[in-house]
Amino acid sequence: MPDRMPLTSMDSWLADVRSHCNDSVPELLPLLNTYAEEAAFGRRYIAPDLQNLAPGAKVLEIGAGSLLLSCQLVREGFNVTALEPVAGGFSHFTQLQKLVAEKAAEMGCIPRIINTNAEALPEFGNFDFAFSINVMEHVGDIARVLANAGNSLSVGAYYRFICPNYLFPYEPHFNIPTLFSKSLTEKILKARIFNSKKMPDPAGTWQSLNWITVLGVKNIARQLPELRLSFNRRIFVTSLERIATDQDFASRRSPFVRKILLLLVSLRIHRLAGLIPAMFQPVMDCRLQKISKSRED
Repeated sequence: MPDRMPLTSMDSWLADVRSHCNDSVPELLPLLNTYAEEAAFGRRYIAPDLQNLAPGAKVLEIGAGSLLLSCQLVREGFNVTALEPVAGGFSHFTQLQKLVAEKAAEMGCIPRIINTNAEALPEFGNFDFAFSINVMEHVGDIARVLANAGNSLSVGAYYRFICPNYLFPYEPHFNIPTLFSKSLTEKILKARIFNSKKMPDPAGTWQSLNWITVLGVKNIARQLPELRLSFNRRIFVTSLERIATDQDFASRRSPFVRKILLLLVSLRIHRLAGLIPAMFQPVMDCRLQKISKSRED
């Protein structure tokens, strides 16, 4: 494999995709910009993990979405597999996915794509690192996905994912408080959820949410003795800092909440958030390390 490209190369990759999008389907540029910000955040999020991998290491992105991040990792010299159902039809997301794949194929940075969902992941004992960025809250069977992710790893490797923790009374996709359960929240805030103008498919997004929690992940991990579970409590601090630097991410919060959080960051009080137990934080940063072979290996 070639030597890794510097991280700044992601800027040029995203610029190339924007140019291709502007030439082909310019109306998709706002959507592309949103996913580009997510991909850039994702690359920063897994930067410490990638530094510990050898060039050519086998990396799995579970829920690769737009494919932007997986393609970037190919550019950096990793052997990348992107797990993502590549849908048919003419939705904006499908069109964007196609544009990214076209540009990646042209530039020689297309990853291997497994066109299925995470519950049907067919790989066993193969990957040096696996990750997901804001995917686990959308899967249909959390236990099956975590088991499959563990099965896909070589011994010593780990699966790392970030997603909301629904023990904390806040739903980040819709920027609403949660009321004990998904069903009660829907009943009370139905109009605000299904009439959301910031979501291209509010009903579909709401339906996909599984209300994942730190406690739920812990309970599942107890049934997977080949995996060692840990949580990074500093993820809340990182999320607060992102509001101060990522305008698109910050714009998803209400102006009042944004002002309060920006004040906390400016005063550095936000660092105290790292002392909060993972169970009570609004976002979870979870690591599942494979410490022994599973039955499927």
